[in-house]
This record gives sequence, structure tokens and C-alpha cells, in this order.
Amino acid sequence: MPNASLPSGAGSPFPRFSRSPDGAPNGAASIVDVLEAVALQATRAAALACQAWHGRGDANAADGAATDAMREALAHAPGGGEIVSGEGEKDDAPMLAGGELVGTGDGPRFDVAVDPLECTSLLANGLPGALATIAISEAGCMWRPGPSHYVEKLVVGPAARDAIDITASPERNLAAVAEALCKPISEMRVVVLDKPRHAELVAVLRAAGASVCTPSAGDVAGSLAALLPDGDADVLMGVGGTPEGLMTACAVRALGGGMQVRLAPQRPAERDALRAAGMEDTAPLSLDQLVWGESAFFATGVSGGSLLRRPWFQGGEQLTESLIVAAGEARRLVGVAEPQLTSPFTV
Repeated sequence: MPNASLPSGAGSPFPRFSRSPDGAPNGAASIVDVLEAVALQATRAAALACQAWHGRGDANAADGAATDAMREALAHAPGGGEIVSGEGEKDDAPMLAGGELVGTGDGPRFDVAVDPLECTSLLANGLPGALATIAISEAGCMWRPGPSHYVEKLVVGPAARDAIDITASPERNLAAVAEALCKPISEMRVVVLDKPRHAELVAVLRAAGASVCTPSAGDVAGSLAALLPDGDADVLMGVGGTPEGLMTACAVRALGGGMQVRLAPQRPAERDALRAAGMEDTAPLSLDQLVWGESAFFATGVSGGSLLRRPWFQGGEQLTESLIVAAGEARRLVGVAEPQLTSPFTV
């Protein structure tokens, strides 16, 4: 993939794009065009860097390797980026932290939500489902979650985007989405993470007649299953990580899907931090409140699974499979790993 050319600007080293009434950039490449190559390189680098820890039981080492590789890749991003939300903040794992700056500083400003190793425990246990993920938007176009680590989420594809209401009961949302999709509830498939907090939700959905898929981790992949045209789910419900929520929002916006969230602190320290920041309000946040303007989502397969393959060798080259969700389309790409990004260990 060729490197995108950079727009030039006078004054601030981080110029904003000017935009026409229809949202298209005036006289410059879009922020996604400018950053696509480096965002893709960042997820590929992270996916490759943690391969040495596949199945070795050391989640923090795997997370650290992925984080270091992604940080190095993002250091070369054209422009100035700010990490709006980073996954490690909620569990003291290695992380790209909220407020951290990335990029060369020469070019446009942008926002970043990131999880260098989504589903760390799956990779550490040698299980499928781990991804390297990142989402970008124009500067100032992502919700600032502050100390929020967890949010309740409701995600659907384009056909049901106007049917959801996170303040309604799960049964009502299930029925509304089924009606929008012209499907009986008995054919509905819902993704809910397998967590103790979701026991009642799963029971309610199954009692209503739906099929419920309960992965142990991975609500980004679960959201994509409901969002992508070839996904095998109809809706994602339940509480998951805030960074994953922001990344999902970028993908949902890019494809015209529907999404709502509301704060759902899971620990006393998080509740106290939200209270101190004046963020106790649990009113729903719409998709337009989570991300606005142009955005894109990127993922590279880490440990394999139905969404994306684990890195593999073929014809003497190491290959990766990645997903780009931007500008109304989802693309899967197979790329050759750059030599300097490959793991020193045999995969």
C-alpha cells in the first residue's frame, strides 16, 4: 500500500482540515487517506510482535510486546495524534495511555483509540480471537471518556440502526431489532460476553427465544459480527471496555450502523473517579456523541479465528490478514510483513 501524501499548512504544525458542506476535505487528502498506511502498519507490527508469547501464559509480556511495537509504528505517523482512550488503563497492563501523543508532529491532528492486543488472555492461552486494533478520527472528533473504563453497549448493523434504545429492556430491543431485520426472534443471534455481570441478561434473551453467543472476551469482534455484512450475529449487548467501545463506534459510523452506550463503572475506584470528574450521568450516548467527522477502524489477526487469520508463513514470507473499516466499506487485506517488524521467534 503506497504511503499517502501529506497536506501542508501554515501556522500551527497541526493544521485542521477545512471541510466542504458535504463533509469532504477541501484541497487535501482525507485524514483516513493520510493515516491508513501507518495505522495498518501499527496493527501488523503489534500482531507480529506478540507472536512469541502465543500460548505461553504471560499476558502482560504479550501485551507489552504489542504495545511497544504499536507505539514505535505510530511514532512515524504523519501529523500529531492524541490517544483518547487506551485499553491498559483499566487493568494496569502495558498501554498506550490516554493523553499520550503520537506522530511526527508534522501534518494534521488526529484522535486515536487503541488496544494493541485485544483479548490478551486468549493469546496467552493459545486460543483464537485475539486482535491488534486501532481507530482514528479527525482531531476533537472522539468522545473523551476520562476515567471511564466500562460502558454498556448496544450495537447493530445499518438495517436496525433506528430500532435500538439502550434505556429499553433487552426484550424490547430484541423485538425491535428483529422487526427491523424482518426476522422472527427465534432466528436472532445476540453476542454477550461471558461474564458474571451478564448472567441475567443472557437468561432473559434466551427466555425470549434468541440464540445467545457468549465468548469469554472480545466485544470488538462481537460488535463486528453484528455490524459487518458477512457477520454471523444480529446485535451485541452488554457491558465491555470503553476503549473497545470507542473503536467500535468508529467502525459503526464508517458503515452506517447503529450504536448507543452509557457509563457502567464496574469497580468502586472507577465510580469514585467518574464522580470526581463530574461524569456520573448515565444518560445514553448516541453514535454521534461518541465519534463525529471522518473515522476508520483497523485490526490485524493475532491468534486466528473466524474474523481474521493468525500471521502465517507462505513461500518464505510472513503474511498477516487485516481488516479496514472506512468510508462505507470493510476490506480484508493480506500483507507481507516488513522484515524489521517480524518476531525473532519462530511462529
